[in-house]
Amino acid sequence: MADDLSAASHWISHANTVVALTGAGISTESGIPDFRGPKGLWTTNPKAERLSDIRYYMADTEVRALAWQKRLELTASAVEPNAGHYALAGLERRGQMHALVTQNVDGLHQRAGNSQDRVIEVHGNIHETVCMSCHWRGPTRDVLTRVRAGEADPPCERCGGILKTATISFGQALVPEVIDRAMGAAEAADVLLTVGTSLQVYPIADAVPLAKQAGARVIIVNAEPTPFDSMADAVLPGRIGEILPALCQGG
Repeated sequence: MADDLSAASHWISHANTVVALTGAGISTESGIPDFRGPKGLWTTNPKAERLSDIRYYMADTEVRALAWQKRLELTASAVEPNAGHYALAGLERRGQMHALVTQNVDGLHQRAGNSQDRVIEVHGNIHETVCMSCHWRGPTRDVLTRVRAGEADPPCERCGGILKTATISFGQALVPEVIDRAMGAAEAADVLLTVGTSLQVYPIADAVPLAKQAGARVIIVNAEPTPFDSMADAVLPGRIGEILPALCQGG
């Protein structure tokens, strides 16, 4: 792996346009469990997948109550960005990060220092809440204050509709403009750096062959094999918090 790491670091340090594609794996080292990994939420507890399915969420107040409790627990856990997040923020400070496409909804990239206009959140984020009826939007922290006060499934204060964090659940349509922006960024990349993603969720996984066909170097950093390892120029398994700082150090 040392030779691959050295080569990949060289490609990044000499790239004009780096695009990162991140998944749950980059946040597991901050204490946020992933979904599909060996110890993922859905692997160890298949019923937990219902929390991320819009059909169950809209139909079952118990599912919604559990989802709000999970959000409350995540907020209380004081999750912080890790060395991997900070390494990607460093690429932006050096003027190389063209875009950071993330499947994560935790906002840790922005907290680490990546600017909001560089981050493309293809699955939304947990820090904003939307009413599924009247489309009111507001800060999730205000809704969580109501949950702490005893409202297990707080309704919209404007219309009484169901509230949900502004994330894309299974069964919900992705935002076409966001996906188009993500794919356009991948196509413009000199280097596509995928980090902590299984590359099994479409259409965003198509960013890899799209970037490759456009001439980009593809670097995959992930603990488990992905369907695109054979297409990549470098595959770097291991701890993201150790690999990314070495990969993005410049020079």
